[in-house]
This record gives sequence, structure tokens and C-alpha cells, in this order.
Amino acid sequence: MKTFELIAKTFQGLEEILAKELTELGADDIQIGRRMVSFTGNKMMMYRANFHLRTAIRILKPILHFNAKDADEIYEIVKKRIKWEEIMDVNTSFAVDSVVYSDEFRHSKFVAYRVKDAIADYFREKEGKRPSVQVTNPDITLHIHIAQERCTLSLDSSGESLHRRGYRQEAVEAPLNEVLAAGMILQTGWTGECDFIDPMCGSGTLPIEAALIARNIAPGVFRKEFAFEKWADFDQEMFDEIYNDDSAEREFEHHIYGYDIDWKAVNIANNNVRAAGLTKDITIEHRDVADFVEPAEKAIMVTNPPYGERITTDDLLGLYRTIGERLKHAFKGNDAWVLSYRKECFDKIGLKASVIIPFFNGALPCEFRKYELFDGKFKEFRESGEELDKSERPTGERRPLREREERAARTFGMKREEERPRRRFNDDNRRGSGDDRRRFNDDNRRPLNSKEMAERNDRERYEEDTNYSSLYERHHEFAKMQAARERKASRPQGEKREFRGNKPVGDKRGQRAQRFSNSKPNFKPRKRNED
Repeated sequence: MKTFELIAKTFQGLEEILAKELTELGADDIQIGRRMVSFTGNKMMMYRANFHLRTAIRILKPILHFNAKDADEIYEIVKKRIKWEEIMDVNTSFAVDSVVYSDEFRHSKFVAYRVKDAIADYFREKEGKRPSVQVTNPDITLHIHIAQERCTLSLDSSGESLHRRGYRQEAVEAPLNEVLAAGMILQTGWTGECDFIDPMCGSGTLPIEAALIARNIAPGVFRKEFAFEKWADFDQEMFDEIYNDDSAEREFEHHIYGYDIDWKAVNIANNNVRAAGLTKDITIEHRDVADFVEPAEKAIMVTNPPYGERITTDDLLGLYRTIGERLKHAFKGNDAWVLSYRKECFDKIGLKASVIIPFFNGALPCEFRKYELFDGKFKEFRESGEELDKSERPTGERRPLREREERAARTFGMKREEERPRRRFNDDNRRGSGDDRRRFNDDNRRPLNSKEMAERNDRERYEEDTNYSSLYERHHEFAKMQAARERKASRPQGEKREFRGNKPVGDKRGQRAQRFSNSKPNFKPRKRNED
């Protein structure tokens, strides 16, 4: 059977997990890119990738790679270098999707329009009739990706995004994406060896994905259709063989628990669990995280608490403080994984993470942190031969900024920028940087002269006085102080100033005012209306 290139799209941070899935599936020539993994396979591999991959958003089949400098050049290449009658006919509806990262191509929609025009004009010239464009549920979906001048035109074999499994009947506000949920669970390494707990389950995405992983049920079993089923070369018998093969499924001897404080979320989660046919493996209950009790059996916790972005709570930091308190007292001897967005939220948990993995939840750069809760004292934990999991993050992944700052704090004994007060180091030997850079005025440096002393006093007065009505007034006052000091310093030493009345003779502002009063105006004043 003929092999060809395929591309699996995913979220940033899940590329290595997706590559591992493809390896287990039997794909060849696997190469990891940014938010994608390329591989090679035949038609059966394309069908299986759509049906079995948990962390893929869609599977693309490239049909042409080329370079182009503008949309007109794309039009000519797409029209002349592809035999479109081998892919579709005039009765086939189609749509074009585009993703552009280029300085030359500024409008992604215009690129899609030119590809559509090229296909329509190709059939009009060949057969005198053009195929129709259908945005929703087309027979063929094309995808053009442009990186600078490099273009790739592909057939979308998935159609609707693969994260839409088909079991979700309803959803709460801001539900967790199914692909991200599966990636989180696979990242923990859990495949059903113990109980699974999500104390804030929402619509039940994490518990359901956990059950599918534990039983090794393909996520595509709930889908109504895939885009490749409308292709002219679709092999129904081959796909039926893949769909009906349940030989890899297994028994699950433990249990999955989901809790939520919102009754509406509990009802929605229960409906979704029933739709997935997993009521035997999953229990959803109404319970506040503050009422979380120690599980009877060994368990793993994976949860996605609110971030305060799309879902808000009355006391966000208090919620994370409660999570930390419950982990310390009711989850000893187990591992907990928490996905969140705000660093201050993680700080309130009050536990040191052994693993920190950067993930993206939509557009939000999040962190997936692992907490190992050992029973008893840490010294006893180490003496028993156990060690904290220090597994490295993916190769080439840079440490998150906050983690680098925390590492610097441990090295140099400094607090983070937002935690330490702004100080001026004038009389100690501490190290500072940025706005906190030390001014060396101690015994190891020469004493300040009178001018430097005056500058320092003016600056302190300028920085500490809070009576200014605006920032402009504050800067203006400081400029006046500096100008007065410069005028004073420019006079010869010992010179006495003469005063006429209460004004000094030789004052520049007085001289300027005198010149202005002696000069004649070069305009005629408007006559005042006596009426």
C-alpha cells in the first residue's frame, strides 16, 4: 500500500506526548515540530491516527509544498501544478482554511480566497462549470499553511476538530479541552494503576478522559464521522475493521472520582458520563474541595482549578490555600498534579513542586505542577530510600521565567521583584540590580561632594513627596530644583548679589521680563467691546 506524508496538529507543550502515541501506533519517520508532529504512513495509518490519537487536533495530508512571494503566485501554482480532477469533481463542495506566519502575506483570508479562486477557475476552464464553496460541512476541506515564503497545501482528513469526541452533551462555562485533558493525564504517566481523583471536575472532562485511557478505549469511537469518509478513495471496509477492533481494550480494576461544589456542573458531568457509557468506572458527587477527605486507596489527583480569567470565584487565592491545606492533611503518600495560570495561586498552595511543565490552555501560558505528598517527615522519607521525582522537562524547553527567578533567589539570597520592597542601598554591602542598584556611599568609596550631596537630597525629596497633583507637576518641580542649583553653582565663589527691592539684580528671569516690557509689540491688540 502506498505511503505518504502526514501531519498531526496539537497544542504547544503536547508535541512529545503525541510523538509517543504515534510511535505506539506504528508510524514511521516521526519528526517533532512546533504544535505539530509529522510522520509517514499509508491509508490505514491515516484512518487509525484519526481514530486512536488522544492528543491530536487534526490529521493533515500534504499534497503540495512550494515557495511563493505573493497571493497571485500562490494562485498560479495551485491552479497549474495540481491535477484537481484526481481529488474532487465539479459536484464536490469544498472549503479552504489558512494559517499564515509571514511578513509578505498579511491577510490569511485573502490567501484562502486565492486558493479557492484557483480551484474554481481550474474546473471552469476544464469543464465549463465550477464546484461550490461550502463553509459548513463541506465534502473536501483544504488547509494552506504559510511560514514566510514556504507554503504547504494539505487535505484535512479529520474535518471537525478531533477534540470534539462526541460524548459531551453539555458543558459548564470555560470547559477544559478534551485534547489538553488527555495530554495532562498522559503526562503524569497514569494508565489506570490506582484510583483517579479530580476535586473540581466541572463538566467531567478529566474523569471521562481518564476512564478512556484506563480502559484503552479509542477516543474516536464516539465520533459521527471523519472528513476522509467523503473522499473519493474512501475504503469503507478498511475503516469498519479499525472501528470494530476492540482487542486492545482492557479491564479497569480501580475507580475514578469527580467532585464539584456546583450542582449544575455535577448534573452536567453525570450526563456526559452516561453518554460515554462509563458510569461503572466514574462517580461524580457534589462536594466542596474544603470537605475533601483522605481516600481509602492509593490515588492520583489531577485537577484544573479556576484561574480567575474566564471563571471567577469570590476568593481565588483562598481557594488555592484550601487546596494546599487539603493536600497536606488529606492526601499523604500520593501525587497531585495541578494546572493553573497565576504564579500567586501556586504560591498559596504552599508546597514545593517536584516537576513543572509549561502548557498552553488556549492562549494562556499555564504550568502543570506535580506535588509529591510523602507521609511523615521528609527526613524519614529520604531514609526509606525514596526520592522526589526530578524528571526533566522536554529537551530544548527553556525554564519558565518565574522558575529562573526563584533559582536566582536561592543562589543570591534575594527575593523576587514583586515580593521585596524597593530600597536604596546606601550603607551596606548587599548586591542590587535595576532600580535597586546600590549607590556606593560607604567607607569603601570616596565621600560625596557638595554637588552630589545636593543631587541626592533633591532626588530623595522628589521621590518621597506625595503631594503633587500630577506626574507632570512632580517632574516640573524636580527640573526647577536642578536649574536653581545649576544657577547657584555657575556664580563665582564669594560673589555677593545685589538686591533692588525684593528682586536680585542680574536675575535672568527679571532681565528677560525687563526686555519684554521695553520692547514694542508687533501686533495690534483687539479693541474691547465697550457695549
